Amino acid sequence: MDWKKLYREKLMTSDEAVKLIKSNDKVVFQHDVGEPEELVRAMVRNASNYKNVEISHMFSLGPGEYCKPEYKENFHPNMWFLSGQTRKAVNTWGDYTSVFFHELPSLIREGRIQVDVAMIMVSKPDAHGYVSTGVSGDYTIQAIKSAKTVIAQINENMPFTYGEAVFPLMKYADAIVEYDEELAALPASKIGDVETEIGKYCASLIQDGATLQLGIGSIPDAVCAQLKNKKHLGLHSEMLGDGAMKLYNEGIIDNSMKSFDKDLLVANFIMGSKELYDFCDHNHAVKLMPVDYVNDPTIIMNCSKMVAINGALGCDLYGQVAADALGNDMQFSGVGGQVDFVRGAAMSRDGEGIGIIAMPSVTVKKDGTMISKITAHLADKQVVTDSRNDTEYVITEYGIADLWGKSNAARARALIDIAHPKFREQLKDEMEEMFNQKY
Repeated sequence: MDWKKLYREKLMTSDEAVKLIKSNDKVVFQHDVGEPEELVRAMVRNASNYKNVEISHMFSLGPGEYCKPEYKENFHPNMWFLSGQTRKAVNTWGDYTSVFFHELPSLIREGRIQVDVAMIMVSKPDAHGYVSTGVSGDYTIQAIKSAKTVIAQINENMPFTYGEAVFPLMKYADAIVEYDEELAALPASKIGDVETEIGKYCASLIQDGATLQLGIGSIPDAVCAQLKNKKHLGLHSEMLGDGAMKLYNEGIIDNSMKSFDKDLLVANFIMGSKELYDFCDHNHAVKLMPVDYVNDPTIIMNCSKMVAINGALGCDLYGQVAADALGNDMQFSGVGGQVDFVRGAAMSRDGEGIGIIAMPSVTVKKDGTMISKITAHLADKQVVTDSRNDTEYVITEYGIADLWGKSNAARARALIDIAHPKFREQLKDEMEEMFNQKY
């Protein structure tokens, strides 16, 4: 097969490519940094050609123009995870589909989630016509395989990563658009005193030789900053970010003691700085895999000394964690891979896996008002992300609450001890009323 001839035949402008989208189609965007911005802009420019095109993806760093009210008749957002650009539309006229991250590929593969059009962004083809999805394996790989139509944006700034990110472009692509643009990069996190203290407490639970799952933001970065004296750490994580890259470059993460995928940084998506993307480009130490491998709890449970660190919007005195929704039926983000890793760590085969929920003790509003993140009960109409049976450790800047195997009252006492001092007396009174026991 002369792949270069086929490539030229399928090469077109972005406005021509999006004509392959039809009214009532179900369109899936590549995840996160991989969102093909030029294709999305073209789709919005041609919005008048569509009616009721369903748009689905997880976290987005794009502007989300298709979620504006003026496009309500053209596009219908049905998201698996929300970001600031999509949140209002989903909570007013769109939809949210709650799903464990690791189950997305199987749902697509089985046709429960239909993909009429997959819009993706990939690296430039190599000499044999192979490209890489670069920064996202997750559900993207399965979407490419299952879609009726694949529209690919070729971007020279997309890193070429290995694992299962590599595929023969001409086997799947129906339309090709060459458009180079900088990948979305994230500013460095601001680590304050609160985050530093949380990082110290988290680090105290991490043994040499542990395998880490780290997310994004100031708390994961604060944890990384406290791991300088650790040895032979490994990474098996939903996300590969700058914090893990720096620990790898410093020799702290060397992946030498992992129970499998030794010597490899394993993730299902990459998000961070341009330095991170350059680090991942043609780097055989980076293994980008689909989310049904990385986030599968039965895979995670076999990782040596697995430590899963995740955040939360709030936690009640039972240990129920709300991490993806606010009260009053308001969806905030999504379940993502949090439960995948919490459960996988708890199922640890070596008995040394732990799940950590790390969060500041309070939310501070713009007017300076503090709201406790530890409350007697979750907010009205707030859904649970992690059940009380899943929650092992909760950490704030005031310490570590070990809830594993504890009674309801003992859990409540441990959580009150790490709540902000301003709210502890009220929580003690509520605890005594709830459980008919003295604090």
